[in-house]
Amino acid sequence: MRANLPKPGTYVVAVSGGVDSVALLNILVKTGKYKLIVAHFDHGIRSDSVEDLKFVNTIADAYELDFVAGAGRLGARASEATARLARYEFLMHTMKIKKAEAIITAHHRDDRLETMIINLIRGSGRRGMASLTETGLIKRPLLAFSKSEIKEYADQHNLSWREDSTNSDDRYLRNYIRHNVLPRVSEADKNRFIELIDHQADINRQLDELIGSLVKTDAKLERKIISGTGFSESKELIAYWLRDNNLINFDRKTIERLTLAIKTKRPGTRLDVYDNASILIDKKFLALTTLER
Repeated sequence: MRANLPKPGTYVVAVSGGVDSVALLNILVKTGKYKLIVAHFDHGIRSDSVEDLKFVNTIADAYELDFVAGAGRLGARASEATARLARYEFLMHTMKIKKAEAIITAHHRDDRLETMIINLIRGSGRRGMASLTETGLIKRPLLAFSKSEIKEYADQHNLSWREDSTNSDDRYLRNYIRHNVLPRVSEADKNRFIELIDHQADINRQLDELIGSLVKTDAKLERKIISGTGFSESKELIAYWLRDNNLINFDRKTIERLTLAIKTKRPGTRLDVYDNASILIDKKFLALTTLER
């Protein structure tokens, strides 16, 4: 497998213990070009998840890599979105404290297709159409490979992994799509879907460049930029500003709430973004602050 690997440097690698992340870690280690921090997050959703943590810790020890674990208490009813937000908050925090250049995840071609379908069902915007693309902070070297190709690599290299016991439960939308929708789609159609995703990603990059010409890479944003645009445009600006300041764990409702408040609240109002981040509304500026834990 010739993965699209990032440049040499220090990276946080998200390792769940499943075949995808185990294969990814093996590929990265074999290059000898990286300082790797193995990061594992226990969502607190499954009763047997502690075994995953132990397994990943063992792998990290075998490779003589730094290991960082995080834990949540989300419960069995937690949604995928809730789990994702908690996981990426942990990964971003780990990246910061370890002074890493980026996070590397094991997302692959099938993940992109599943996520695109889920986002279409949920009425996602332009970013939902271009699911799981790479960013400056998140590298995804396996996007060109299918699940079966990754599993074949793991078998060829005698790798061991753990199976998530919830992966067979079709009550989860992603699992239903994985087991009942994608198997009915031809390889030719899957490739066409990927082309559409890549095309939308290119459009998104062009739009982001345009938005970036208005929004400076700074913790302050001129309020007149928001007051002078419509609600939809303002949402894009606010979302871009947050991402540009390394805040990525927000959803559509958060952006709508913040945009409405910024347009209507008086100067001196402080808005919670999420966790320890907030926005102070001044007469001329919006000031973003992130408190250290």
